[in-house]
Amino acid sequence: MEKNRRQFLLGTAAVAGLGAVAGYSETLSSVVTLGDKGERMADPVYGQAEEPEFTIDSDGKAQPNPRYRVAASVCNGCTTHCGVRVKIDRETNQVVRVSGNPYNLLSSDPWLPYQTPLGESFTRTSGFQEQGNANRSTACARGNMVFDKLNDPFRVLRPLKRVGKRGEDKWEPISVEQLMREIVEGGDLFGEGHVDGLRALRDIETPIDAGNPEMGPKANQLAIFGTGDEGRQAFIVQRFAQSFGTPNFFGHTSICGLSMRAGEAAFLSGLGADPHLKPDFEECEFLLTIGTSPAQAGNPFKRQAKLLARARSDKNLKYVVVGPMLTNCDSIACGERSRWLPIKPGEDLALVMGMIRWIVENDRHNAHYLGIPSQQAMQAAGEPSFTNASHLVVQSGERQGHILKDGDDALVIDERDGALKKASEVLQARLDFDGEVQWQGHRYQVKSAFTLMKEAAQEHTLEEYSRFCGVPVHDIIDLAREFTSHGRKAAIDCHGGTMHTTGYYTTYAIMMLGALIGNLNYRGGMSVGGGKFRDFNGAAYNLVGYAGKVQPRGYRADRARRAYENTKEYRDRVAAGQNPYPARDTWYPFARALESEVIVSSIKEYPYKLKALISWNANFIYGQSGIEHLLDNLKDPQRSIPLIIAIDPFINESSRYADYIIPDAVLYETWGVVRPWNGYLTRANNFRYPVLPAPQERFANGEPITMDSFVIELGKYMGLPGFGPGAINGADGKKYAMDRPEDFYLRAFENVALDGQPVPDISDEEIRLAGLEGYVDTLKRVNGENWRKVAYCMARGGRYDGKERAYNGAVLGQTYKQPISVYSEQVGNHRNSLTGEKFSGVPRYFPQSYTDGTPLSSSFDPQKFSLRAFSYKSSVLSQAVAASDAITQLRYTTYVDLNPATARKLGLQHGDEVEVQSPAAAIRGLLRLRQGVHPEAVAIEHGAGREGEGAITLTVGGQTLKGRINRKSGLNINKLGLTDQSRDGVATLADIVVGSNARQAIPVRVSRV
Repeated sequence: MEKNRRQFLLGTAAVAGLGAVAGYSETLSSVVTLGDKGERMADPVYGQAEEPEFTIDSDGKAQPNPRYRVAASVCNGCTTHCGVRVKIDRETNQVVRVSGNPYNLLSSDPWLPYQTPLGESFTRTSGFQEQGNANRSTACARGNMVFDKLNDPFRVLRPLKRVGKRGEDKWEPISVEQLMREIVEGGDLFGEGHVDGLRALRDIETPIDAGNPEMGPKANQLAIFGTGDEGRQAFIVQRFAQSFGTPNFFGHTSICGLSMRAGEAAFLSGLGADPHLKPDFEECEFLLTIGTSPAQAGNPFKRQAKLLARARSDKNLKYVVVGPMLTNCDSIACGERSRWLPIKPGEDLALVMGMIRWIVENDRHNAHYLGIPSQQAMQAAGEPSFTNASHLVVQSGERQGHILKDGDDALVIDERDGALKKASEVLQARLDFDGEVQWQGHRYQVKSAFTLMKEAAQEHTLEEYSRFCGVPVHDIIDLAREFTSHGRKAAIDCHGGTMHTTGYYTTYAIMMLGALIGNLNYRGGMSVGGGKFRDFNGAAYNLVGYAGKVQPRGYRADRARRAYENTKEYRDRVAAGQNPYPARDTWYPFARALESEVIVSSIKEYPYKLKALISWNANFIYGQSGIEHLLDNLKDPQRSIPLIIAIDPFINESSRYADYIIPDAVLYETWGVVRPWNGYLTRANNFRYPVLPAPQERFANGEPITMDSFVIELGKYMGLPGFGPGAINGADGKKYAMDRPEDFYLRAFENVALDGQPVPDISDEEIRLAGLEGYVDTLKRVNGENWRKVAYCMARGGRYDGKERAYNGAVLGQTYKQPISVYSEQVGNHRNSLTGEKFSGVPRYFPQSYTDGTPLSSSFDPQKFSLRAFSYKSSVLSQAVAASDAITQLRYTTYVDLNPATARKLGLQHGDEVEVQSPAAAIRGLLRLRQGVHPEAVAIEHGAGREGEGAITLTVGGQTLKGRINRKSGLNINKLGLTDQSRDGVATLADIVVGSNARQAIPVRVSRV
């Protein structure tokens, strides 16, 4: 060691003497002498680090540092919403550090038992007796840095009204009183003509169109956009949207992961509720992850990363990552346990259909499991799930596409005697059947659901599937063989990589692999999640029910949740003897909500024109691929939507085009009740409450202006039901006021605290350790005798089951109860509203196409646009944090990532400024050569290339806020998005079944600028 040190010093001295580094001689001489230069650090080891919030006595007792308070909260740096602990300087009231919450399963594994004393939790995560090695709780790069948004100079702190035209980025502050008066009463607000206010729109009786009353009342002409559910969505939907009477609330799912959600929901017979699946990472023996990257992206990515690392090192996990780019999932250190399988973007469907074909033809599927036809047979067999694989689907006549049933009981062929019987009376049904059956005097030509799936897989050869996806046949076979070699302990995962035109069928096919081995509800297989404690409707209060709540009716603005055949337009055409197809535009009976269709619908006035839009922290302009061509329409209130109100803590790419902007709280200033998205096996609810005072302007009652307080004040101003005195229903029969956000959220906390076995009361010492002293009076006022139980949960960041509840032997502790649909009767009996053709009820290969089935390649030269662009997520950037100045210290910009061999063919070099051009648009950026990119792909990291949140220059009240180049740097791949040529070229490209925004596998070419 000493010899090596001497050699290092001698070598450094020699370098310092070289003329080539003369400019560094002073610095190097300091290294040689180990001297000080510049500002001396406060501590020789810890530098300028903050003092610790706790110290641990020799007996292991945690002693809090009086300078700080530590509060449990939830991070909003991405849609995972991990539980964290926020360290706050009491003098400055500033956040100085964020760490993980050791009670929270998204930040720790194992997480601490829920009744662990709070003081002990600090000891357990410290270096005392090295306990922190086992109990450490972490925050990711985003969680450690995103709190700089709290003090961002571009925050909106007062209500703003646009000056001049929409999109000119000029604003003036206005009072709360002016804001309420103008948005509610309307008028000639901008010198551009009369605008209806919310009061005029809140008409729940008068139809939008007297000639078509089923369209719904005028109240439907208000739409509300939301962000991902960060714990407040139930509030704005249940307490405002349904009080106002509109059905038009839209989350961000259609531009995020709807194709995945809908495909998994169809598989789980849950379309409309949209349940979805994740692997049991802890006990899985083989994991196939397609188009998503645990340890880098996915949700919950941080928890998945930890479980993946543990399973591949300490347990028996092997996994294959299928994607057009090598990601952080792969690890050379774990050898053959990890593998990357490159694939053409957007062609995962071909790979999986090839696997299904090989599995079925080689009898690698679990035939006995698939032959279990009913819940009764499932219970008799001791299985935790069953499928409709043996159910018989009528192939001709009036009942074509329907499952043959006697009442609600499906009919199957009994494997023992070959007789047609009710499924509830059969233990094992014939799986593969194609023939005629007779039931109650009628003959039916039928095929089993399994047969339909098999035939769909056999429509192409393995060689054809290989050509489509670019994966060699032997790799398809090896993958199928490996997947079927681990019993029930194999799992699959997918996510945003399915957001292309055939994403629904891609997901359905991927999930079907699980049905073939029967892994649902099994330890090491697939899980729908651990569930939650009852929150908004629970033991103490029904927070979603109140007198006067409106049951919305009529068409939705996105034409979702309704079949075209159930519209007046269809019936009128049929009555007139006309071919009802194509409809004026698409209808999406399987989609819950399509934010990406709303602006288009209003522009086309189909089914009706919207009069107002409230956008809450939504950023559809940044997030929707191909929407750029609609901006000119959006700038014109008469052509798009006359009144746009944005609730947003920043002026982002979407709120730039609003007429009014209302402030909202950020991160640790907000309320919320949010459960983990998925990827967990036990019940969990995360709590978020204001641990910092919000800096926004306040209402007359002292509440800072946030989404929640604004909605309450708006509801009272308009006299809407569900707000003000007596608006909250208690289980004790009493009525409680809804005047402040705390009136709602603290009662939701109380419901959670009392669910099942109530939690203990908190001690005074824990109140002090949790920094809850300032909440005691409010808790007593709102929660009465249960206030200490609510505080107990708040101190721990929510409520969590113990890890021991994850499994029940070989089965998961929380199981999904509905059957698996090998054939989706719901999908198979609906038609494409443009073509009139029925959708396939089983997974089937389709090329990338427009909604009417026309291949994308028909509208451009495939040789000219021979590459396919896709976006990927890193563990650093997200849309929520890309405008964070602290994050740019880790990830300043993003690039055009290209395979070096592809770059050579194009005559391009690393560092070139290049243009990426699609048939619709072009973007520019710096080229980065990257070996782990498929030769036919262009990879662009998601999150950068901003034109909001401080990236552009704004004028507010005559003051110029100059945009920052670090926030604008990088690329936004969504600007390359295509329009749907089968829909007048107005709508953006969409999934052919569920209408989600197609933002992956965009045909492009790359050239030097």
